[in-house]
Amino acid sequence: MKYSESLKKNRDFQLVYHGGRSCANRYLVMYVLRNETHHNRLGISVSKKVGNSVVRHHLTRLIRESYRLHEEQFVDGLDMIVIARPGAKERNFFEIESALLHLARKHHLLREQNRCPAD
Repeated sequence: MKYSESLKKNRDFQLVYHGGRSCANRYLVMYVLRNETHHNRLGISVSKKVGNSVVRHHLTRLIRESYRLHEEQFVDGLDMIVIARPGAKERNFFEIESALLHLARKHHLLREQNRCPAD
């Protein structure tokens, strides 16, 4: 990831869970909390309910790559946690990418939403 770090510590995850806002769709849940830095931190959580370790790691890679490809579009200074739901197990990259961008739009996290339209 070019601009972002990973959320790794349980304490950081708990701060986002308790202090952040959440939005969900059929495949993913996203929690977002502003941080005091000028870079984003991304945490990904895939529970054992979703599948075995191969499935969980595959979904983690799909989510991380989806974010990496659109990283420049996200506003700065965010802690984000993306949680995969069991329905995401059978989905391909494009469906996961679409679900991630859908949640980003619901949270108003994309730069293109903050721009004024050209007259």
